[in-house]
Order: sequence, then C-alpha cells, then structure tokens
Amino acid sequence: MKLSQNFSLKEFTKSMTATRLGIDNTPEGEHLHAAQELFSQVVQHVRDKFGITRINSGYRSPALNEAVGGSSRSQHCKGQAVDIECDKADNLVVAQWIRDNLEFDQIISEFYEEGDPSSGWVHVSYVSPEDNRKKCLTAQRVDGKTQYSVGLPE
Repeated sequence: MKLSQNFSLKEFTKSMTATRLGIDNTPEGEHLHAAQELFSQVVQHVRDKFGITRINSGYRSPALNEAVGGSSRSQHCKGQAVDIECDKADNLVVAQWIRDNLEFDQIISEFYEEGDPSSGWVHVSYVSPEDNRKKCLTAQRVDGKTQYSVGLPE
C-alpha cells in the first residue's frame, strides 16, 4: 500500500525490533488515516524538495512502543509522526524548510551538531489543519540526558 507517491506503508512500519520480537506493527483505522495525512501533507513534499528521504522511525504499535521504551504519548503510536533524513540535504535545513513552507504539528531537530549536516534527524508530526500546533523544538544531549529547547537553531 502506498502512503504517497514515493512512500509505502511497509517503509513506515519497518522495525527490526518488531521483526525480532514477532510484533505486529500494522496501523489500522484512524492510525492508518493519520499516516496517509502525514505523508501527503508533509513527507512527500520534503521528498519532492530534497530528494531521497529515509525514514529512521515511523509507526509504532503499542506493543512495539513498549518494547523500545517509547513514551506512551508518542505521536509515532498514532501514525502522526516520523523521523526522517534526506541524503543530500542538511538536516537542519530540512527542518527549517518544513517550518517555513508546510503545515505541521511539531518539528524537532534531534541531536543536530552544527557543522555536521548529516548529524541527527528531523522528527515531524501532522495532526490536522485545525489541530496543528506549529511547535518547533531542538533536542540535545546534555550530561547524558536529552534536553529540549523551544525553536530551531538559525
């Protein structure tokens, strides 16, 4: 099944942990609909702008989310979020472009290091035009712990 022109449901649900543990990681109903919206409204546009876009983390069923120690509030569990990287683009530039050009719920520039364009990744979520918060955050590791700050680096 295709989520958009260049992305399949299989790519969005692929998980080595799910495969290893025999966990069904198939979204259904509202989670599948949310994934289709995320890809049509955000991820496909990123692919069209920046070229090859890799999914690092996509959908997580409740069982998979528990197995990987994810937050119970994670939008990954609702089909609303994806972590991506573009092969030929600076991850911070991708996050800034999404912020400036697309509708989204949340963008997090995760573990990006200035001067290293391939460091980190971009977490992006989409809910609906009326419910998107347009929230931008930066995640950095400080003394071994993840700390979030408001906004994206400029």
